[in-house]
Amino acid sequence: MTYDTPRARHDLEFIPFDHEGQPTILVRDRLEIVPWGTGIPQGLLPVMALMDGRRSLAEVAAAVTEAQGGREVTADDVAGLVKQLDAAGLMDSPRYRERKAAIAAAFEAAPRRETVFAGQAYPDAGDELAAYLDAVLAEAPEACTAPGPIKAVIAPHIDPEAGRAAYAAAYAALGAAIKAAAPKRVIVLGVGHQIIDGLFCLTDKAFATPLGDVGADAEAVARLRAAGGRSVDASTLPHKAEHSVEFQAVFLRHLLGDAPFAMVPVLCGSPAGVMDAPTRQAFRDCAGPFLDALAELASQPDTLIVAGVDFCHIGGKFGHAEPAEALEAAALAHDRALLAALGAGDADAFWAESARVGDAYNVCGLSALATLAEILPPSSMTLLSHDIMRETPTLSAVSFAAAAFCPK
Repeated sequence: MTYDTPRARHDLEFIPFDHEGQPTILVRDRLEIVPWGTGIPQGLLPVMALMDGRRSLAEVAAAVTEAQGGREVTADDVAGLVKQLDAAGLMDSPRYRERKAAIAAAFEAAPRRETVFAGQAYPDAGDELAAYLDAVLAEAPEACTAPGPIKAVIAPHIDPEAGRAAYAAAYAALGAAIKAAAPKRVIVLGVGHQIIDGLFCLTDKAFATPLGDVGADAEAVARLRAAGGRSVDASTLPHKAEHSVEFQAVFLRHLLGDAPFAMVPVLCGSPAGVMDAPTRQAFRDCAGPFLDALAELASQPDTLIVAGVDFCHIGGKFGHAEPAEALEAAALAHDRALLAALGAGDADAFWAESARVGDAYNVCGLSALATLAEILPPSSMTLLSHDIMRETPTLSAVSFAAAAFCPK
């Protein structure tokens, strides 16, 4: 970033809340550069969105002036704001990158990937967590079963309470299936919300959980990294604070108990800016060797695939002018079409459905689901749950699903 073309950080979460009757935005920074509890005015978000590293100070000022109905904002005003935001850790700047590099080095040196969401999204004491997970699983309807051995499941990665019914459906079905034969390897396809370079991110660190560590299949990870080349982010930092694998690790550790198994944690990033076009061919052009190596691993006996994904993200929080309610029917239909393509084993149809809507509904699990489509052996799909979480204060919503795939 230069101050001439400022770029706000893209790896922050913004949570709306009321502070003394005023709408405010709470900033969550998983790197902890921005202290927890930092708030910014709601009106600052659209200004930061204009700071994309391409617009000049003058262009940002002109856009803000127009948005304010002509009340003039100058380039100097924007420059002053950028300096304040940079001091607060909100800009993608040399200062931020230096601190991020130090955090990355510390994570690389750590012997395992520590829990991030224990005590927040789920209990941090082992006995309490086991009781909580048992209660979740007990809520699954008896109909949440698969017709045979399960090769893969789709589960949510939304907060376990928000996605409780879908988590229950996915993992109750899996729990019933693995009683006959527990997997020795689990490939977990998560969503890399903070991947910078490439489409995928790997780590061979064990994942800590309050129920015990989940070890990684270091040999498999090394093979995938070698095959992936530039499609794999050289850094492991995106795993540090990512919840999409952590939540699956917790459920898997609970289901499998003391059974020995190793995880292959694969974060899948956004295809935007990485692929030449939103097509299956472009996906394979970008990551074909990686996908082939992952498919070979997936085909081996005693190997299970878990995709921890959410589907559509709609409403004002996710850049839509319309409230989620106005988009919900079309978004859920889009979910069903994507799931139908996966169930049919038709990766081309999957990409065609995404292209049909121009990914207008922000399916964050798009590349993870596309990866699943490439590595699944011929299977039949059972849709176990399809639900949506509505966030009334922001007029936004997130959809998610649970599904099981049985080999044909």
